[in-house]
Parts: sequence; structure tokens; C-alpha cells
Amino acid sequence: MAKAENIVTSHTVEIDAPARVVWEVLIDLENYPKWNSFCPIIECGMQIGDPVRMQVLSPDTGETVPVLEYLVACDPERLLSWEQRPVPENMDAARRDQYIEAIDAHRCRYFTTDIFLGLNQDTIMREHGAWVKTGFDQMALDLKRRAEELYTRDA
Repeated sequence: MAKAENIVTSHTVEIDAPARVVWEVLIDLENYPKWNSFCPIIECGMQIGDPVRMQVLSPDTGETVPVLEYLVACDPERLLSWEQRPVPENMDAARRDQYIEAIDAHRCRYFTTDIFLGLNQDTIMREHGAWVKTGFDQMALDLKRRAEELYTRDA
């Protein structure tokens, strides 16, 4: 069971673009290097259970860290989630949920959470929580900028 103090939540950003556009940006994995400064590389077949292979930028070191998680939710224009599962070599576990909430036909809100789970949840939060929060906050701003740019360009 996750403890409330082991949940990282990004800023909630209001985006001047429809939820549809934000969703399209989030699932266009090939173009992440163009806008996502936190996770510039990501690969996934986008089917539930598929591996999600990422390179995540550590704000502390400026280096990318490989991360392997699995797609667990894909609810268009509302929720995109993946999770890290414990394995014998690494008992870390977490679940990331990215939420999109339509405000009206032309605007929406976005935020993301990471819930650290399992045996190492306290250690993960202590050692990685702050930089995950920094990265998530930056990604939310990057997503806002990218979605608004595409919506304005295509309008």
C-alpha cells in the first residue's frame, strides 16, 4: 500500500487547447524529443501490457537514466498510465498517471502523479522524489507549450 507522503504530483497546468490535442501530443511518442525535456526518448507499442522504455533526464545530474515500465491505462483524452514492477534485481515499484480534464471545447487541464510503491517506497521518495517533481513540473509546462503551439498552428 502506498503512503500519501510517497506520491509526487506535478503542477496542474491549464492548456489553451482541447483535450484531443493534448492527448495526441502525449501519444505521439516519436516526437517527444521535440518538446519533452524530462523524457526525451520513449518507446511503446501503446497496447495495455506493452513495455514502456524511456530515457528520463535527471535534473540533478543532467544525465539520462533508462527506465522500463509497462502500459496499464490508455483512456483517450483522459488518462495515460504506466507502472514499474518489482523484479528480483530491482524491487522498486511505482505507478505514473497522467490526467487530462476538459474544461470546455478549447481548453483543458493536465497534471501527472507518481506513486512510489512496494518495499522501497520510502527510499525512492527520499532519493528521487524531488527530482521527479522537478521533471514532472517541467514536462507539464513543456506539454502546455507544445499543445498550444500545435493547436494555434492548425487553427
